[in-house]
Amino acid sequence: MFGAVLAYAATPQEQPQPQPLPLPPALPTPQDKPYAGQLFLQVDATDLSRHILSMKETVPVPADIAQNGGDFVLLYPMWIPGDHSPTGTIDQLGGITVKAAGQSLLWKRDTVEVSAFHIQVPKGTHEVTVAYQLLTPVSPNEGRVVMTDAMVNVQWSAVSLYPAGYFTRQIMVKPQVILPAGWDYGTALRADGSKTGGTVTFKPVSFNVLVDSPLFSGKYFKKFDLTQEDHVPVTLNVMADHPEDLAATDAQIKAHKDLVKQANLLFGSHHYDHYDFLLALTEHLGGIGLEHHQSSENSGPRGYFTKWDKTFAARDLLAHEYTHSWNGKYRRPAGLWAPNFNTPQRGAGLWVYEGQTQYWGYVLAARSGLMSIPQVEEALAQVAAVYDGRQGRQWRPLIDTTNDPIIAQRAAQSWKSWLRSEDYYSEGQLIWLDADTLIRKLSNNSKSLNDFAAKFFGTHDGSFITSTYQFDEVTQTLNAVQPYDWATFLHQRVDEIQLHAPLDGLTRTGAKLEFSEKPSSYIESASGIRHSSDFLFSLGFSVSKKGALSEVLWGSPAWKAGITRDQDLVAVNGEAYDADTLKDVITQAKGANKAPITLLLRDRDQYRTVILSYHDGLRYPYLAGNLDGLKALLSPITTH
Repeated sequence: MFGAVLAYAATPQEQPQPQPLPLPPALPTPQDKPYAGQLFLQVDATDLSRHILSMKETVPVPADIAQNGGDFVLLYPMWIPGDHSPTGTIDQLGGITVKAAGQSLLWKRDTVEVSAFHIQVPKGTHEVTVAYQLLTPVSPNEGRVVMTDAMVNVQWSAVSLYPAGYFTRQIMVKPQVILPAGWDYGTALRADGSKTGGTVTFKPVSFNVLVDSPLFSGKYFKKFDLTQEDHVPVTLNVMADHPEDLAATDAQIKAHKDLVKQANLLFGSHHYDHYDFLLALTEHLGGIGLEHHQSSENSGPRGYFTKWDKTFAARDLLAHEYTHSWNGKYRRPAGLWAPNFNTPQRGAGLWVYEGQTQYWGYVLAARSGLMSIPQVEEALAQVAAVYDGRQGRQWRPLIDTTNDPIIAQRAAQSWKSWLRSEDYYSEGQLIWLDADTLIRKLSNNSKSLNDFAAKFFGTHDGSFITSTYQFDEVTQTLNAVQPYDWATFLHQRVDEIQLHAPLDGLTRTGAKLEFSEKPSSYIESASGIRHSSDFLFSLGFSVSKKGALSEVLWGSPAWKAGITRDQDLVAVNGEAYDADTLKDVITQAKGANKAPITLLLRDRDQYRTVILSYHDGLRYPYLAGNLDGLKALLSPITTH
C-alpha cells in the first residue's frame, strides 16, 4: 500500500509554483487642493508618571466620501523633515478608537503601508473622531525620552493623523494642548487667547506648519528676548531639570542676541515672522537637535549657562539650527521636499543642506561670541583630523553617505569610521571652508562665501514658501560670486573617492594640522559633556568614565588587536582603569624600546588581556602656522 501511494505522487514538475498575491489598492495620491473643513487636535500631556500622551482628533470627512460612504484613509506621519528618513514613531501608537455620531467604527491597518488606517464610514458621515495614545519611552533603553517629571517635548508629527490624498500644506488644523498645572511653554505656534488653566488652544495652521512647530513645556522655564532692531520677534525659550540651571548672565544672552544679528547680516533676509529657540538643559529628556522654519528643537548640558567656560563645545548647536531656517527649511534640495509626510525623500543634496549649515554653525558661533575664535579653530582641528583619518574613504564617496539616514536611521554602528556614517555633515563643512577660502583667494579677498549665502539663501525676504534647488543652481550661484569651474570642484570632493579629507581650506589660510601630547580646550570641553575620554589618535578609541568603549577606529592599534566598541576597559597595566592612569601609561610607553601597553577587557561574561605595541605617545590635533586667515573668516560682520 505504501508503494502504491508513492507511485501516484505528483512529480516536482507537476506541482504548481507559488505566485504572489496582488498588492492592495494604492493609497490616494496627494493632490494640491484645499481640504474641506478644519481638523481639531487635542493633546493631553499631563500623564508624566506613565509617559503617555493622549490624543483626541476630529477629522471632517470629504464630501464625496460623506455622500456615498466608503473608505476613508488616515495617515500617521513617517517621513519627518530634518530626520531625512521614515522615523515616525508608529511603534508607540496605541489605543486607537474611531467614532462617528456616537457610534464606533471599525478601522483596518493597510497591510503594505502600515502607517495608513482605513476607516469604512457609513453614508452621510461628515466627521470622525479618533482617540489614541502615544506610549512614549519610559527609559532610554526604549528610545528617546520625551516626558519627565519636569519637562515634556510634544512633537506634533508623533501625535497626529491626517487624511490621505492631499498636500499637507492644504490641510488646516486647530491644535490644543493640556499641560501640567503651572508649567510654561515655548513653540512657534501662537495661542488664540483662550488659555484656561493648563489648556492652551492655538490659532489654526496648515498641517505642514503644525509638524514644523514642536512644543517644549517645563516646570522650570525662562524666556529671553533676542529681538533685533528690525523688531521681528526672536525668543530664547529655555527649560531645565533644575531652576538654578536657568541662571544666565547678561553677557551670555548678549552672545545669543549677536547670533541673531550676525545671521541677519550674513543672509540679508529672514523667512519667519517670529522665531523661537527651544532649548532643554537636561540629563533626563532625550537629546535632540532638529531644525524648523520658525524654531529650533534642541537639548544641551545642564551647565550650558552655569559652567559657561566648560560647555562651549555644545554652543555651535543653536547657530547650526538657526542657520537651517535659511538652509534646509527655506532653501531645500528638491529631493528633500515632499507633498506630505508619507512620501519618500531623497537626500543627495545633504552635503549642502547639512554640510554648509555645519560650516555656518561654526562661523556664526565665533562671530557671535557663543564660542571664541580660538575655540572654533580647535574644533576645526578636531574635525580635520577625524575626517582625514576615516578609513572608509578607501571605498565610499561622500555622496553615498547622504543615504545613511535611511540605511542606518542613526542607530549605533560597530565600525562607524569604516562605514563613514553621515560624513556629509562635517566633511561637507570642510568642503565649504575650502570653497570659501578659494573664493577669497581668487577675488583678492573682495568676495567670500558670505556673498554666496546672501545670493542663495537671501532671496524673497520674508517669504515662508520653500524654494527648492538642484546641483546646477548651486554652481551657477557660486559662479555669479566668483567665476571658476565649481562643478568640477564639487564633483571631485562629493562624488569621487578621495583618500584624504578636503583640507585645502585650512592650508590656504596658513593653518596646518598637527598633533600634540596635550588635548585642546575644545577636546576637554567635548569630553566633559560626553563624560568620556578621547584616545582616538593614539590607541584608537574613546572610552567613558566607567570604562565603556564607545568607538574604536578602523585600522587603529586597538582595531588591530581585535578590540571593539561596547567592551569594558577594566585595567591598564594591572591597575584599575581611569583616564589619567591610561594617559600616564601611554606617555611612559613612548619610544621604540619601551614596554607595550597591557589592557584587561571585559566582553560580556568574558575577560581577556590585550597587549598593544604602541609607542607614539598621546596625540591630539591642533592647528599650527599662521591662523590670521581663519581669524579673518571667523570675525564678526560689521554693520553696513
